[in-house]
Amino acid sequence: MASFNRITIVGYLGRDPELRYTPDGTPVCDFSVATTERRKDKSGEPQDITTWFRVTVWRKQAELAGQYLAKGKQVYVEGRLIQREYQDRDGNTRFNLEVTASDIQFIGSRGDEASSTTRDEPIARPHSQQAASPVPVTEDDIPF
Repeated sequence: MASFNRITIVGYLGRDPELRYTPDGTPVCDFSVATTERRKDKSGEPQDITTWFRVTVWRKQAELAGQYLAKGKQVYVEGRLIQREYQDRDGNTRFNLEVTASDIQFIGSRGDEASSTTRDEPIARPHSQQAASPVPVTEDDIPF
């Protein structure tokens, strides 16, 4: 039987997206998404547990994410999950969760204007901030 690696996340952007281009001109956009669930601890008190994901999206969806997403916006992300291990400054082993997105949808609201999308609908209206100039992508940034 074949294996299957698919994750679906609905969360909020923790920072503005960073749009870059590979040397051959392929757009790639990185951003972080937080999900929070409320659980009761051993004493019965509610406790929020937040999980952070680093998200990478490619091509046309990367350009749209760079144009329309901003810190605090809600987003639906579907893709492959990768867990990476690294050493922090103190030498401790840490892990992060990375998602290579195959589909993103902009959800939530913009001020008083409600906007949502499905896979076949157009993308929500742009935010008012100007996009930063693209940062070039190095060979180390490409996952394949």
